[in-house]
Amino acid sequence: MTNSELSEKNFKRISFLNWAMSLPLIILFAWPYLYICGFLSVKETVAYLGSIIFSIPFMTTILHGNVTTALGSAHRHHYYNWLCEKPVTFGLFFSPLFMKTRFRLVMVLISLVLLAIEYFIGFG
Repeated sequence: MTNSELSEKNFKRISFLNWAMSLPLIILFAWPYLYICGFLSVKETVAYLGSIIFSIPFMTTILHGNVTTALGSAHRHHYYNWLCEKPVTFGLFFSPLFMKTRFRLVMVLISLVLLAIEYFIGFG
């Protein structure tokens, strides 16, 4: 691994790719949840909120894999440290917390609990 792979220029490139892939990945992973909500006649506001919560863990898994592919598992922590140094710009949405498996599983469970609550109890 050369120093150029751990440079700020490469980190910016990776960050740009992650931001560019975010919206398509959210849409890709949100539609099954929306489809189920439509089938169960769940309110649109709850369906959209739940679908975003549902899709974020899958999106971050793919983006984490992108970082790992670009830098290698031994050096990806350098990228996440760089993101922590720039929390208002590049690191706004890609916190190291989002890359933790426990956090991603909790997000999926929250979305499924939200779906169950809306279906069985309803919010209004």
